[in-house]
Amino acid sequence: MADRTKQHLVIYKGAVKAFEGKVGEKTVAITGLDAGTVVAEGDYKIAWSDGINESDKVNVPTFTVNSVKTKPEVVANVKATPTNDGANVTGE
Repeated sequence: MADRTKQHLVIYKGAVKAFEGKVGEKTVAITGLDAGTVVAEGDYKIAWSDGINESDKVNVPTFTVNSVKTKPEVVANVKATPTNDGANVTGE
């Protein structure tokens, strides 16, 4: 396995350098995409860089950006039934 302590990952979108990781780390994030976006294999390419030279670029595999978790619907038909020490509250 190659020594990556002085290298970092770079991601390209077309010919444009879009994202760079930190030196010595084996991870780089693609950010800013909308929830549910489907990225096809090869839309992004990744390479190692030492700051001067870069390895050959390889395709980033296909992925789908996670969907944003949506809030549950607002509670409707709220009812409070008095008890001896407070109330029982129901909703739909």
